[in-house]
This record gives sequence, C-alpha cells and structure tokens, in this order.
Amino acid sequence: MATQVIVLNGGSSSGKSGIVRCLQAVLPDPWLAFGCDSFVDAMPARMQASDEGIVFAADGGVSVGAEFRALEAAWMEGVVAMARAGARVIIDDVFLGGAASQERWQKALGGMAVLWVGVRCESAVAAGREVARGDRIQGMAALQADVVHEGVVYDLEVDTTHTESLVCARTIADQLPLARVENTRSTG
Repeated sequence: MATQVIVLNGGSSSGKSGIVRCLQAVLPDPWLAFGCDSFVDAMPARMQASDEGIVFAADGGVSVGAEFRALEAAWMEGVVAMARAGARVIIDDVFLGGAASQERWQKALGGMAVLWVGVRCESAVAAGREVARGDRIQGMAALQADVVHEGVVYDLEVDTTHTESLVCARTIADQLPLARVENTRSTG
C-alpha cells in the first residue's frame, strides 16, 4: 500500500517546517501539509490563554485543556478525512504527551499507510534557532527537545542539528516504502 500520510514529530524549532517545505518540493506527487501551529492559530484567541484551551508559560512550558483536546480530535479527524479522500498528507506536530500523543494520531489514522518520522535536534541548537526566530517563548525548544520523543515509535529519525532540511527531506522521501498500516484496533 502506498504511503498516504507522513507524520513528523519534533520539538519546537527542531526544523520540521523546513523539512515539510522541502518534502513538498522533492516528492513527485503533490502533498498537503498541516501543522499544529496552524491548528493553534485557527483557535479563537480566547482559547490561546485559557486553562480549557492552550497556555504558553513564561518558561516555555505548554499545557492544554479539555476544549483544546476536543478541537484537536476534530482537527485530526478532518486531516485524516482528506487523506482518506485521496490527498497525500504531511503532518507537522509536537507530541507534548509523547506516546499518548502518537496514540491519538494512530487511532485517527487506523487503516492508513503512515510513515512516522522523528525530527531530532540538539537542545542548544534548537534554542539558538528559537532566539533567531523571535516568534517563540524562549525555553520552549529546550523543554521539548527530548520529551516529545518519549515512548514514540518511529519508522525513521532525522537529526537537523547538523543536517539541512533538504537532506532530511530526501532521506524521508527515500524511505516512503517503510510506511506501516495503522491497526484500526489501536486505542488512545
């Protein structure tokens, strides 16, 4: 079965968005890209600083509430529906809950051919990128660098610490046959 979905997981400023753009350029067929940043940006402003929505702490910590989880589940189902309708989809996410976050995607993706990709970056390098970007709370990259990978199972991992996005994208593109079909009995 041909890969229908590529899921990239990595901490803030790890280089996922650059890899996504390069993947879209090097893959022969068109792939749609959806990221957790655009999901958060689509939420009402009142939920972006609410215990029921999402809270970005001054130290870079992130916490989410019940309303966030409900909207996230609907968003995931919507993204998967596009893939089920024939679109090829790249998902750019930050698994703040590690394995539990992957389980939520596995449940939504049941029966789909998925390539799971871990995007790693040394904490200090990601923190430097975070400062250069200027659009993130300082400390977020360091806090997320390792925790987002805890308990997550990948088909492939890339490290952007010293490797350019285009090289990582080509590595991922070369591995598309590794995609696994998600078990529809997955729980999460």
